[in-house]
Amino acid sequence: MAHCFVEAAEQILDKEFPVLDKGFVRLVDYLGSDERVVQAARVSYGAGTKTYREDAALIDYLLRNEHTSPFEQVVLTFHIKLPIFVARQMVRHRTARLNEISGRYSVMKDDFYVPALEDIALQSTDNKQGRMAEPVDPDTGRFIQEQLEAGQRQAYQQYQNLLEQGLARELARINLPLSLYTEWYWQMDLHNLFHFLKLRLDPHAQKEIRAYAQVMFDIARTVAPRCCESFERHILGGVRFSREEFVELQRRLGITPQGKPETKHSALQNAKSPEANGASTAETGRLTGKNLERFEEKLRTGRQT
Repeated sequence: MAHCFVEAAEQILDKEFPVLDKGFVRLVDYLGSDERVVQAARVSYGAGTKTYREDAALIDYLLRNEHTSPFEQVVLTFHIKLPIFVARQMVRHRTARLNEISGRYSVMKDDFYVPALEDIALQSTDNKQGRMAEPVDPDTGRFIQEQLEAGQRQAYQQYQNLLEQGLARELARINLPLSLYTEWYWQMDLHNLFHFLKLRLDPHAQKEIRAYAQVMFDIARTVAPRCCESFERHILGGVRFSREEFVELQRRLGITPQGKPETKHSALQNAKSPEANGASTAETGRLTGKNLERFEEKLRTGRQT
């Protein structure tokens, strides 16, 4: 199969998609497409590309059953401008290949992230690493913005002063804050990009990195739309159940573990205590307390908890 050419992807090459107040994501290059995935999957028995429906079904099968290597045949290279604190979260995904602007070689630009009013909120009372859903009032929000901007101006002025005194760039930069924008080239194959997106599009992820993840997903959709559709259906929009949760789901549906409808006799047996049935709580799968709350939240929201 020759080089994959995707018209929709060609149309957006080098186009900047804005993120946050001063950031962007752009697609620099891509390798492969939906067709590359199905060709790689079928290479073992020599079958070529079939119909659109058959290809989509194969992609679905591969994703559902975690046959990941064909998805590694598709590679995307992004140019991203982002605040350093977002970059430090992204770099945790060690399967990416990246090259970042160097503050040792270059003078850093006077670009800092200031959150919008609707994104300024107090510390969450039930989430140690997140903010509350409701933003602060507008007056408080503007005051916080002014404080952030004042600190950024002061830090950058000191940085410039140190450079003017002849201090090495690698030392002058060390007091610059995490809100400073950096830039890098970020390359990742589609399998690992899906793992990144699964984590960083989750509502529990910080809002700023979710914004970047969403734009990257939208770009990936132009390169491999059927793969992204399958990912959205089975992973992004799906949830996993533990063994105990699955047993609870079967019980609520009136299905026995053997896959047969629950009979009056089996319902009476299930209603007895685990000890009466000669089984432990773990073996019966009955959920209580936080485990039950987590299970019911999955059912209500359709999100992994």
